[in-house]
Amino acid sequence: MYNKPSTTAYLQVHKQCFKQKKVEGVVRAGDFEWRFIWAFNQGQLFIEPPLGRALIKDALERYLVSTDYKLESGGDYIFTVRSKF
Repeated sequence: MYNKPSTTAYLQVHKQCFKQKKVEGVVRAGDFEWRFIWAFNQGQLFIEPPLGRALIKDALERYLVSTDYKLESGGDYIFTVRSKF
């Protein structure tokens, strides 16, 4: 059977503020690393640098929407991206 391509993404939460309704951190996948800000009250995800951003944006956003209230500052998390980087 054919295995679907996938990449493991590693997420670190550096800051979480319920007053500002934001989660900030870093996500790494393949040879890429991005800083992100998830403004969960607005449903907006900001990712820097722009290089390779299209590779991670949808998968990261789905992960954050499903887990944002479970994430904690200083936490390390793992999720799978359905593509090979």
